Amino acid sequence: MRLLLISNSTNPGEAYLNYPKENIKEFLGEKHIKALFIPYAAVTFSYDEYEEKVNNRFKDIDHSVIGIHHFNNPVKAVEETEAIIVGGGNTWKLVRTMRDNGLIEAIRKKVETGTPYIGWSAGSNVACPTLRTTNDMPIIDPKGFDVIDLVPFQINPHYLDVHPQGHGGETREDRINEFIAENKDLYVVGLREGTMLNLENESLKLIGKKSARIFKYGQEPKELEEKDDFNFLLK
Repeated sequence: MRLLLISNSTNPGEAYLNYPKENIKEFLGEKHIKALFIPYAAVTFSYDEYEEKVNNRFKDIDHSVIGIHHFNNPVKAVEETEAIIVGGGNTWKLVRTMRDNGLIEAIRKKVETGTPYIGWSAGSNVACPTLRTTNDMPIIDPKGFDVIDLVPFQINPHYLDVHPQGHGGETREDRINEFIAENKDLYVVGLREGTMLNLENESLKLIGKKSARIFKYGQEPKELEEKDDFNFLLK
């Protein structure tokens, strides 16, 4: 499989999708690809607006996308595309709409044949076995927590170490520790903003200047950098 799983779309003070665009270009290659874009995580803006926003950045790297909402048969659109891109937003809305349209199994089958998959934020979260390490408020019933299951570990996108002054609630690490206490067999990757995971040729690597924080029940969390081996997460 070929996966590019990005923590976030935009770093503060930068244009939308600017920081990962060269990584996306390298991942997709030099030949122009019109990728299938899944905008279902959008809630407060339209799918057309989302598609346009992504295309405006993809013009910089000589690629383009077409939203799946333009197709009468979304499963067939998945089966026939050259690449699949799943945008961020609300993970619960994304999963519910994917499930309603029969896309979870269709995407899994397509990506397992070698079709490139790119996701950011919610789009990275749904590449995992379950959506339960998302940060989003559950604004809609997803009709099940299982998702595409392209990797055997969980991602927590936008991972933050900070505990804001005056905040009396749990930290992100507290929440992940709750998850691994109930899911002892799963690793969770705290994927900090500005970083991404790349899976190609059965090898997993981190891209970005920040480290990733790895959680597993019964183990102390560990920090891994670009130079480190991430392949143990695939076992």
